[in-house]
Amino acid sequence: MRGTVLHAPGDVRVEARDDPRLEQPTDAIIRVAATCVCGSDLWPYRGIEAVNGPAPMGHEYVGVIEEVGADVTTVTPGQFVVGSFFASDNTCDICQAGYQSRCVHAEPMGTIGTQAQLARIPLADGTLVATPTMPEPELIPSLLAASDVLGTGWFAAVAAAAGPGKTVAVVGDGAVGLLGVLAARQLGAERIIAMSRHEPRQKLAREFGATDVVTERGDEGVARIKDLTSGLGAHSVIEAVGTQESMMQAIGSTRPGGHVGYVGVAHDVSLPGEKLFFSSVHLHGGPAPVRRFLPELIQLIWDRKINPGKVFDLTLPLEQAAEAYHAMDQRRAIKTLLTP
Repeated sequence: MRGTVLHAPGDVRVEARDDPRLEQPTDAIIRVAATCVCGSDLWPYRGIEAVNGPAPMGHEYVGVIEEVGADVTTVTPGQFVVGSFFASDNTCDICQAGYQSRCVHAEPMGTIGTQAQLARIPLADGTLVATPTMPEPELIPSLLAASDVLGTGWFAAVAAAAGPGKTVAVVGDGAVGLLGVLAARQLGAERIIAMSRHEPRQKLAREFGATDVVTERGDEGVARIKDLTSGLGAHSVIEAVGTQESMMQAIGSTRPGGHVGYVGVAHDVSLPGEKLFFSSVHLHGGPAPVRRFLPELIQLIWDRKINPGKVFDLTLPLEQAAEAYHAMDQRRAIKTLLTP
């Protein structure tokens, strides 16, 4: 099969990879219908995370099951499925508590690499959710978004306790932040402040439900949020970047007793204990348990109540994966969909 491989920072190639095969009786093999480049893929692409030799890339996927192992009972060949960026058994105590991304048997899909024509899905019964029937083509981008960025934005909004009567601020205008806006709106937030300096992203944030846009960052961004909230700060803040500045901006923008939902993959983030102590802010986040939300999100998409696929503003064939990375790295694209 053809698949994307990162050889070194900035060096993405699409090359021949071995076809996946069933390795465990709990595995499934899917033919990938759509995959994409994630903002977190840019960390190793930019050399911020170490690249230790050629590495298969990709952890977001939807597709049709071709084969299942002997122990798989909940999905069958021929079904269209959506899965999470972490495989999980969905039965352990951690999964049952709603944190499937921290399953005791969790397997990161990024090590398998789903920017490819085929993919092996471990723990298929606990990881994959089938759509009611074969989806219409226009639904596939939104279903793909559910595999990671929609589920991650949704978890961020839930972790930030977004809901009716709440003012929500969103730090980060990538796909996760934008879909955090959508999630906050769906959860009933009264006011949603998107923090963005980029006009196309501001426009999409407003389409998804943002009521205000703040262009300032850092301390200036915090001051602007305070100005908009009678000096108190937002009830709920979504942090969707993962840097020291974004985390401190999120905490500083939150009122005492408020909640920060952080889902940006942290890079060199260090929290000052005294400042955090006197903030009286709740912090909750981490790798999003996308599997917890997949059934609900798939149904919302299926019923055409949400259209998260709008975050894909560039679609390319898999063979042009290098351009997909380049476009996102240069912020010429919010998120690039790849068609195998």
